[in-house]
Amino acid sequence: MDPRFTLIDQDLVLQPTKGPTLAGAAPAGVGFNDRVTAPWNKIFKIVFFPDRIYHAQYLNATRSPRYQYNVLEVRGRADFTMLKCEVYLDGSFLCNALRLEYRAGRLAEQVRENGRLLGNEVLAWVELNHTDPAVEKSSKRYVKMFFDRFVDAYQVEIWGTLEPPQTGSHAFKVLDQMGLHKPITAIPSFAGALADIKGVTGAQVAFRETDLDRPLNYKINNPGWDNDYARSHQEPNNPAPNSSANTVDDKNYKINFQRGWIRDATKIEHVRYQNAMMEESSADYYKGPSPSPGVLDGNKNVMGMRWIIQRELGGTVVYFHEVELPPGAVEGTHQHIGSEELYYFTEGEGIAYLGDGDDPDVDKTYPLVDPMPDIYGLGPKPCRAIPVRPGMTLFTKSGGIHGVRNPKANASPLKFVAFGYHAS
Repeated sequence: MDPRFTLIDQDLVLQPTKGPTLAGAAPAGVGFNDRVTAPWNKIFKIVFFPDRIYHAQYLNATRSPRYQYNVLEVRGRADFTMLKCEVYLDGSFLCNALRLEYRAGRLAEQVRENGRLLGNEVLAWVELNHTDPAVEKSSKRYVKMFFDRFVDAYQVEIWGTLEPPQTGSHAFKVLDQMGLHKPITAIPSFAGALADIKGVTGAQVAFRETDLDRPLNYKINNPGWDNDYARSHQEPNNPAPNSSANTVDDKNYKINFQRGWIRDATKIEHVRYQNAMMEESSADYYKGPSPSPGVLDGNKNVMGMRWIIQRELGGTVVYFHEVELPPGAVEGTHQHIGSEELYYFTEGEGIAYLGDGDDPDVDKTYPLVDPMPDIYGLGPKPCRAIPVRPGMTLFTKSGGIHGVRNPKANASPLKFVAFGYHAS
């Protein structure tokens, strides 16, 4: 742990050191709350709210004041969070650790479909990624997780060691949590990864019911699974529109500890889609000869997407991509339930469709689409047509309807960037 930091009154406080301090460091004795309550910093109190939580929240060993955690990294994906941290006992470094937390909303639904309720334990299949291939190869196994009412989630901490220092002992308040199949555990096959925790670059994780129903102990033969709902991502593996080779199944949660990315979207190949998000009954559906692979052809209703960031995104964000509609191409009008999506137009001009009643100002200003467009999977519904150009934003909440058209009379493609996420 950085010697300038200690845990005082459940707040992270900067303390003076004998040596020089880092440039720009806050004065000694200034805690998190003091740094963010100034009027010009209040927005950052909101943005940095998790910083305080991860320094002061209930972690397993903090029932005893002899233990402190130094959280190095936090990554999340929907219901799942992983922490890389250091554990200190009586002010001295004890070991590195990984903490897994899982809210189990998706797994609870899978279990209910099988006529059961989720118990107090779940299993996590964990595969750690590491810079050392030999360490990575051995870092795969099931880990048991336990429901914790303090964080309203299933959790487990994997420590590098459960052995106390030779000259000390563990606190009795924490010992009952330690051991095999306990909330604080040590896993020999993960020892190498934890010894070099900076080398842990990510993880793949899936969750399932345990083998036995507690407390009745009858065997569960068809355990429910949550592998991020068989999460998949898009890659430009085949230039043919709608090629199944472009959909890559992942079937697990993905955590990546890389801290930043720079990507040039112009160097990312398009994944091509024909008749995207529309039924054959739609007037815009193209039914002619197959288009040439690798060509964006609006007259054959082929559009392209550059999938810029997908699995690297945290929380409930699913994708960030650039869409290109050549003249004559249409992105089918569709509806999201439980999800939200934002489009920001960057090039060209076109027409966006928005469901009638979704935006009262749009209803007052723009005409109904005639004939009424087919909504993907829902049949015809009334929509409004809005001209769009660079700088305009289309934002739809759960239940909203939207689609985009580049009229054939246009000479240039219509481009917009989009990101979608699950509403919570």
